[in-house]
Amino acid sequence: MAVPTDNGLAERVRRLATGLGDAGQRLVTAESCTGGWVAKVCTDQPGSSAWFEEGLVTYSNAAKQARLAVPAETLARHGAVSAATAEAMARGAQAGIAGRVAVATTGVAGPGGGTADKPVGLVWFAWGLPKGQVVSEAVTFKGDRDAIRHQSVVHALDGLLMRFPTA
Repeated sequence: MAVPTDNGLAERVRRLATGLGDAGQRLVTAESCTGGWVAKVCTDQPGSSAWFEEGLVTYSNAAKQARLAVPAETLARHGAVSAATAEAMARGAQAGIAGRVAVATTGVAGPGGGTADKPVGLVWFAWGLPKGQVVSEAVTFKGDRDAIRHQSVVHALDGLLMRFPTA
């Protein structure tokens, strides 16, 4: 599947880059189900080194704990696909460093792994914004694995654009 550029996403990412740069902010991604795809879309943009800090792919629970300081209790109590985990991923990506804006994704991309409570297509997003705010949202997407991941990338970036005050 092609890198998501539908509906002018590349242009919206450029607008986000301008907003981040103008505000002295840098973006970091904490990805699970999207496997680095959000970071790829961002770093496809010329000049992204001016506003993109890093991308972390923390697919396993152990990686979420080691790289993003997601508490073991959060994973045990809520699971990897949850608001609590997505929010902890975003906070971990910001790591208390001023000037970082974060987006986190964690979900069930399929084709297997879904349950009645967490069906295939369920993705939790969290956005770590300036001044320490973290907001999360769940969306259940339809389609095969690539379609679910593609929609997740678009939603993650669109959500950041909606929530970042200067973008």
